[in-house]
Amino acid sequence: MTSCTYFPASESNKHKQPSNSWPAWPFRKVQEDLRALLRETAQPVAVVTALKDPTVNSQAAQTSSPFHGATLSSFSSIAMEPHPLVTFALRIPSRMATSLTSAHSSSNSHSHMVINILSEHQAETAKRFSRADLYPEPFASLPHTLTKEGLPILDGSLGAMSCRLVAASWPLHDLESLNNRGKEEKPEWQGEGVASELFIAQVIRVERAPSTAESVRPLLYYRRGYVTTDDIGTKPGQS
Repeated sequence: MTSCTYFPASESNKHKQPSNSWPAWPFRKVQEDLRALLRETAQPVAVVTALKDPTVNSQAAQTSSPFHGATLSSFSSIAMEPHPLVTFALRIPSRMATSLTSAHSSSNSHSHMVINILSEHQAETAKRFSRADLYPEPFASLPHTLTKEGLPILDGSLGAMSCRLVAASWPLHDLESLNNRGKEEKPEWQGEGVASELFIAQVIRVERAPSTAESVRPLLYYRRGYVTTDDIGTKPGQS
């Protein structure tokens, strides 16, 4: 899963850092406390799938898959009306962030990506799409079908939705730039540590949803491991 890790600034930059660098104390304490808090909350696990950036395809071997996928740790639905919107963050630099940025700026496709909500049986799938260094070709061993735009839907997922980016990504490493959106180009990450960009997408089609007859539970990330849901019920000895 994607996580944010703090790396302290060098001695030379400790007292003076650019506006888009990693925040210094007291924000470091806030980050540590927030991580500890969020470990105690269960998060849904999703995999976003898309076409690779064309420049990557041109350099890849002929046997290489044209698709790319990444496990998300920050997926959320943010609106139903007037438009169904979802959001997620990707660390940068990353191949998926590059692919989606390229698709948004150059593609006329109705859909830019598919977000697959993983089921309880797909912990291994989540691992494969979170470690490109260990699994460079995850689609080769994972069954999938294609949307009408030709994007992968992972077999066995709890549900899947085709989405289209509504705008360019938002640089979360430079909060000042968010106040000047559209007035200047997106700043590059110059600090130390992990930086992310926020993507907002409109759901244009639900590709798969569990039926009432299915007994499928979601895959969740909790306390640095994969779990699923269970009915609370009444435990023995409790009234």
